[in-house]
Amino acid sequence: MNPLSGRVPEAISESPEMGRGGGVSTPKHLKRKGQWIKPCSNKALTTARAMEQSTAGSPWLLLLFLAVAATGGARAQTDSKGFISIDCGLPGKASYEDATTTLSYVPDAGFTDDAAGTNMNISAEHMTSQLSRRYHDVRSFPDGVRNCYTLRSLVSGRKYLLRAAFLYGDYDGLGRPPVFDLHAGVNYWMTVNASDPGEEVIAEALVVVPDDFVQVCLVNTGTGTPFVSALELRPLKMRYYPQVNLTQGLVLAHRLNLGPETGIVRYPDDPNDRVWTASALKEGREISTTETMQFNYEVPMVVMQTAVTPSNASENIDLSWEPVPQPRDPSPGYFIITHFSELQILPTNALREFYVSINGDKVASYIRLPYLGVNMVYNQDAPYRDSHYNISIGVTANSTLPPVLSAIELFFSMSTTNLATDSQDVSAVTAIKARYHVQRNWMGDPCVPKTMAWERLTCSYTMASHPRITSLNMSFSGLNGDISPSFANLKALQYLDLSNNNLTGTILDTLSQLPLLTLL
Repeated sequence: MNPLSGRVPEAISESPEMGRGGGVSTPKHLKRKGQWIKPCSNKALTTARAMEQSTAGSPWLLLLFLAVAATGGARAQTDSKGFISIDCGLPGKASYEDATTTLSYVPDAGFTDDAAGTNMNISAEHMTSQLSRRYHDVRSFPDGVRNCYTLRSLVSGRKYLLRAAFLYGDYDGLGRPPVFDLHAGVNYWMTVNASDPGEEVIAEALVVVPDDFVQVCLVNTGTGTPFVSALELRPLKMRYYPQVNLTQGLVLAHRLNLGPETGIVRYPDDPNDRVWTASALKEGREISTTETMQFNYEVPMVVMQTAVTPSNASENIDLSWEPVPQPRDPSPGYFIITHFSELQILPTNALREFYVSINGDKVASYIRLPYLGVNMVYNQDAPYRDSHYNISIGVTANSTLPPVLSAIELFFSMSTTNLATDSQDVSAVTAIKARYHVQRNWMGDPCVPKTMAWERLTCSYTMASHPRITSLNMSFSGLNGDISPSFANLKALQYLDLSNNNLTGTILDTLSQLPLLTLL
């Protein structure tokens, strides 16, 4: 064995699009050796040809090396692209254009309750010239267990990329970075651990949104005040990432652009604004082209125009890591997407043909690409679960040239099986909250999870059905004005108490005719 180490760029803190901590991390150095996985049955990886395949704390350490083969709300929410880009904690109403992406970032007013949270600036010590503007400030949430942002104007049933960014920057002067949970709607997403005050933590999830809105919630777990720097939402084409459905999302661990030593690729090169981080090998070599490439999953052309390859035809490309248990999943499952491109015109007597194996099990046996052709290999039906993982990309017996690899995406699975409260009930109680300016802990989903259900509200829970609001006690709540007709839209309501308020008018006929209401 003659392992040659690879690495990602050292100056991660100068790339505000990436970070470390919590469930997502980019190590500053990739080690020389590692271990890898034993696939279970029925986990065949799918080989996809370009344009034909459709629809996609540090938790674990990625190791990249070459090894000699042993043998052979109130605001207009989305822009014209369907993007939402929020600078959380930005004061005022004015938006601004990001210098790198040219995307417009807006303040978070209208995306969360006006009275929720406090806008703060990070300390001058962490305010560097390289730092993107959205990291200059945060919104912190010292009050309440759960505080949420609501992103609207979405398409029900569509796939979206959700990205949350956090830079502590000692904004509170306490020098104690917090640890807290992040939820996508009613489902746990990841635990945010902002252990380094000057480095960004990035949480990215690919999910199917069941309604025309999605909520991103910060949950106080008793280990510091939750905060957030930025939120981003990007629509994805339904043919991308077939692993993502109504019951399963993907949480990004790494998305690497192999070949370049430094740099970040994102919008406008990537029309979906995925973030690709450069990762180069110390030895081996980069190959590249300026010719037009085919698109696969709309991977940016600039990403597919570079690749890494061993120096000798007898060497493999090996990718290795060991997963670290997640707070909610001691043995997280992983999905792997590898992207290949042929960037060289091969002599007539030359052949580049290679296979992909995971812990010795070949999942793609004969990959041969035409000039400027692309290919990818991924597992679709089920994630891999093991104590260590090892991908080996090696040549076949007939090959005269070493293998190539342009990019890799690594995700762990995210359960999205929790059912939110009935959508009509949510609309009704949200309208009631807005009409009477309710100042309780009414944030996020009214009924789910049970431990965070709204105060003075009771829900019914039935297997495989959306929870329903069955009881609402609004007595002594300082309600003023007419009785809102939205009460009549709580069709499962059995108990309603509006006593000792300053309401005017009579009980609505429709309210008195609610089918299940027994006590008014």
